[in-house]
Amino acid sequence: MKELLDIFNKLRRPKMLIRAARIGSSDFRRDRDLKRLLRIISVPKPGKSMTRLLALEQDLEETRRAGDATYSISKHVEILAALIAEASFLTRKTLI
Repeated sequence: MKELLDIFNKLRRPKMLIRAARIGSSDFRRDRDLKRLLRIISVPKPGKSMTRLLALEQDLEETRRAGDATYSISKHVEILAALIAEASFLTRKTLI
């Protein structure tokens, strides 16, 4: 899990994108939001969800950088908010 947190901590994104995601992470609810974002029935363990969220975020970042018209800033903010919340959850879990 430390590897996932290291990858997350190395992400570099525009400040406005991160600011919006931080605000959104305060409303994040694992049961509700992970099912919707990952299109799954049951909520996975934090490590597995982080892996999937990181992959989704990487795809969105590549789309953003390419200037692709299909890029969705709202989806990117949602995924980053979920990553922030999951990273916080993992951090708290490893400290206990």
